[in-house]
Amino acid sequence: MNKDELKGKVNQAKGTVKQKAGELIDDPELQAKGAAEREGGKIQEGFGTAKRKVSETIEDITEEQITEDGD
Repeated sequence: MNKDELKGKVNQAKGTVKQKAGELIDDPELQAKGAAEREGGKIQEGFGTAKRKVSETIEDITEEQITEDGD
């Protein structure tokens, strides 16, 4: 897990708390802000996951090239 994935998960949790608090105190603005923060966190986590997978793929390709060149 990288920094973007972790920050995304934190933002999702914060957004959920805000959204639920908005529901409890009947504050549509807080509820909407929480929902937006939660969705933003999902996007950030997805970006982090994609970034990590690209990095892993590049590492795998590099390792394969080193192995092939060493044969």
